[in-house]
Amino acid sequence: MLNEKIGINAGQIWNVLQNGEQNVKAIKKATKLSEKDLNLALGWLAREGKLNFSEVEGELFVNLA
Repeated sequence: MLNEKIGINAGQIWNVLQNGEQNVKAIKKATKLSEKDLNLALGWLAREGKLNFSEVEGELFVNLA
């Protein structure tokens, strides 16, 4: 059941990132996910090799691989 929720949340993040690179704060705001759910879904997508991460001045940015 939790895996299904993580997958659904990952889909929300994927849809947000279709518009281009976003910082994690913007993804959280757009998806309205809790910190835990956001991190689980980002981890899911990262493990599947679907995301690229970069850090600029201490801020984490994410885009589709």
